[in-house]
Amino acid sequence: MVVMMYVRFPLSLRNVEDLLFERGIDICHETVRFWWNRFGPMFAADIKRQRISRMRGFCHWRWHLDEIFVKINGETHYLWRAVDHEGEVLESYVTKKRDKKAALRFLKKALKSNGSPVEVVTDGLRSYPAAFDDLGIEDRRSMGRWKNNRAENSHLPLRRRERVMQRFRRMKSLQKFASVHANVHNHFNQDRYLTDRRTYKTNRSAALAEW
Repeated sequence: MVVMMYVRFPLSLRNVEDLLFERGIDICHETVRFWWNRFGPMFAADIKRQRISRMRGFCHWRWHLDEIFVKINGETHYLWRAVDHEGEVLESYVTKKRDKKAALRFLKKALKSNGSPVEVVTDGLRSYPAAFDDLGIEDRRSMGRWKNNRAENSHLPLRRRERVMQRFRRMKSLQKFASVHANVHNHFNQDRYLTDRRTYKTNRSAALAEW
């Protein structure tokens, strides 16, 4: 519950401490930090493993790739993200540069972890076609106006968390939190605007029970 509250909602460590105290659980915010660091990656890895096993071999799997600027101690870094056609974040990767080498590392990591899609939608960054050409999958890349809105909208939950955490201080911390946050968000993302209230409540209860 502690890990879920901290990662899923835009709460600080002390916010989680206060909410738990109201429920009769008296722990320090440093305990919340320790539990999140210890168990968060374990939970996220299990969620990712189950999702990959379900999606491998899916004949219409489409990916959307995008990158955002993130400040770490005043220095600009880049968070690359791969999102599928259902809005689930597949991979997050932090680099200092936004060149072909960084794009190639990101793509290799995403393909190794998640398998191969039938189509990959990107923006106009020139690093993408160069990396795709090296991997021999240039024919799967597509680009167009508004086609990549799925990836751009997926950044919003992480941006909200970034503001609450008053930004990140190390690349390692950003990489770890982005990966865990993405998988926990995937688990509880029920697309409530696509379903009726009864179906949404059923799916939400199932997600909580599985957690």
